[in-house]
Amino acid sequence: MNSQRIGSIFSVALIALVATTAFVPQIMLGQGESAVPFLLIAPNARADGMGEAGGALADDASAVFWNPASLAFQSGQEISLTHSNWLPQFQQSDLFYDFLSYRNHLDDWGGTFSASVTYLSLGEFVETGPNGPDPLSTFKAFETAVTAGYATKLFSDLGLGLNLRYIHSSLAPFDVQGQGRKGVASTVSFDVAGMWKPQALQVPGIGEIGDRLSIGLNISNLGPKLTYIDADQADPLPTNLRLGIAANVIKTEYNNVNFVVDFTRLLVRRHPAPTDSVGNTIGDPPPPDALPKALFTAWGDGGLKKVQIGTGVEYWYGSPRLVALRFGYFYEHPQYGNRKFLTFGAGVRYDVYGFDFSYLSAIEENHPLAETLRFTLLIAWGGKEE
Repeated sequence: MNSQRIGSIFSVALIALVATTAFVPQIMLGQGESAVPFLLIAPNARADGMGEAGGALADDASAVFWNPASLAFQSGQEISLTHSNWLPQFQQSDLFYDFLSYRNHLDDWGGTFSASVTYLSLGEFVETGPNGPDPLSTFKAFETAVTAGYATKLFSDLGLGLNLRYIHSSLAPFDVQGQGRKGVASTVSFDVAGMWKPQALQVPGIGEIGDRLSIGLNISNLGPKLTYIDADQADPLPTNLRLGIAANVIKTEYNNVNFVVDFTRLLVRRHPAPTDSVGNTIGDPPPPDALPKALFTAWGDGGLKKVQIGTGVEYWYGSPRLVALRFGYFYEHPQYGNRKFLTFGAGVRYDVYGFDFSYLSAIEENHPLAETLRFTLLIAWGGKEE
């Protein structure tokens, strides 16, 4: 196989991994855990401003990502559009992330339909030939996903949501071996989610917290492995478990404060390469576990240490909501990513329009995600949140 062209594919794959996980040490030390990790990027500025925690406070169209079951508790229609220049430390204008979502509640169908499009531009690259560095062509690398979903209430306080997703990854769209093999792959996945929003709940020592608490669970990106060139080296999708809790801790006519926390765990199981008695690698690693096996075996690698925690606070002023301020913190165990950053955000609502922005402040120096800004525009009509 043409080594230069394979190198082009691996170079773009590496950039894709950096662009989506933004964890340089792990990238330098070994292979990423899954294919298409862009599916894990927090897609809207509101949740991003609260430490990337949106699994239980997903009460707009972005719920198609965070927890599609929460769409069962929404009415009317809404469009949400998010844009972010990705990894601003790299100073590449053609590296960006876009997310478009839509939801529509239909009484005749007993639920809410949703759709979203996710697009990550990885920039422009040069294809080189086998006889030297002379360029053969230039190409643009990108990854995209199109999702359709439906959510309905099983009971007055319990929602169920389902998503079906088409995924396309184009890292090197040219023939890499003269046999029609390209660094391009496509597959499908689905999500299953639940949302509990009790209307009445008495907690000893606290009192009545009904209509002020929500708990969401979402298992996303369930699907077959993704194959670019060699089926024996196919990579698993970033199957992700998310548990979210949201509480409206202050609720008055003009002042509302929400507290949110998300616990997420990647359910991917890779195995190390075999070694001899002195620790030298003596062969290729076995293939990653496939679903559904990986849902269970993934916990044997890192256990709870691989759980990521995002938490945040949101303050709203106005009746109805008018202006919001947000703060959050994201934590990842030092042995498994070590990402730690603060997030800040704000938002406004007026009539059918809404605008949110967020800012990420990395704790460590020279972090590729540092100073990331995200902007979201919302337009909602024909209903209101329940």
